[in-house]
Amino acid sequence: MERKYINRYHTFCRSMKNLEKSRMADPSADFVLAATVLNFNLTFDIAWKVMKDILVKQMGILDFAMGSPRETLQQAFTNGIIEDDQWMRMLKDRNQLAHDYDGTFAAEKFRDIVQIYYALFEQLKNKCEKYYI
Repeated sequence: MERKYINRYHTFCRSMKNLEKSRMADPSADFVLAATVLNFNLTFDIAWKVMKDILVKQMGILDFAMGSPRETLQQAFTNGIIEDDQWMRMLKDRNQLAHDYDGTFAAEKFRDIVQIYYALFEQLKNKCEKYYI
């Protein structure tokens, strides 16, 4: 696999490590909520691109809108890269967080990010290891 795609996977792994720090953090502490949202958005964006890399480079699947996270998630689900429809909920929440100017939605979603969504990222990482290691 080309170096660019391997680097993206490693960036995904580093981003997960940053997000993991939020799992034990107090969301009411200075900058924790904002940093968690920022790390979550970055991790999600890299995750769907890693999925796209696997679909295109490893599986040779080209018949989907490659610039669309939604299409990539659907293809990843269809092809067994991800196993849970929670990814679509995660996409919806990621999109809403982009317009959460007062932090209310972020505060509501903090627990989902550090528990449910982080676990989904871990599952993806484990699944990806066979393609990258």
